[in-house]
Amino acid sequence: MLTLSFTPFPVLESNRLLLRAVKPEDVNEVFELRSDPETMKFIPRPLLTSTEEAMTHIEMITKKIAENEGINWAITLKGNPKLLGVIGHYRIQPENYRSEIGYMLLPEYQGQGIVSEAINMALEYGFNVLNFHSVEAVVDPENHVSAKVLEKNGFVKEAHFLENEYWDGKFWDSAVYSLLKRDFVKK
Repeated sequence: MLTLSFTPFPVLESNRLLLRAVKPEDVNEVFELRSDPETMKFIPRPLLTSTEEAMTHIEMITKKIAENEGINWAITLKGNPKLLGVIGHYRIQPENYRSEIGYMLLPEYQGQGIVSEAINMALEYGFNVLNFHSVEAVVDPENHVSAKVLEKNGFVKEAHFLENEYWDGKFWDSAVYSLLKRDFVKK
C-alpha cells in the first residue's frame, strides 16, 4: 500500500505554469470558479454563494493536504500569482495505487492549453513521485470538452454509468476515463 506525504508541499513548474498551494488570498478566484453556473454546469455540487463559503472550501483543501488524503494545486502562470484554476488528486486509494484527477479553470483562460499542461504536470507527479499505478477522471458525459482534453492526455474511456449520481433533483450519468502509469507519456 502507498504511504503518502504532501509535506513539504510540492510546487510544480513547466515552461509556462506554476502549480502552487491554494491560499486564503485566492478566496475571490475560488469563489468566482465555484459560484459560476457555467463553470459548475457539469459538476454536481452546490454553487458557492459567498466568499465565506469559498474560504471554507480552501480550508477543506488545506485539511486534506495536511492529512495526506488528497492534494490540490492552484494553477497560475509563471510570474503571476493569480489563481486561474485548480487541479488535484482526489479520492486517493492508497491500497489500489490509484487516484481521481479533477480540474477547473476560469472561463477566460479556457481553450489555451492550460488544463492539458496542468494535467500533464499533475500526472507526472502522481505517477513518478506518488507512484500511482492508475489515475481516473470522472466526468459528465455531456462535457465533451473535458473528455477531449482527457483523451489528448492519453486517458481512455472505461465506463459510462447511467444515472449513478443523484443531485439537485435529477439523476446524472458519469463517464470514467483512466490512464495507467505504463501508458503515460510526459509532454
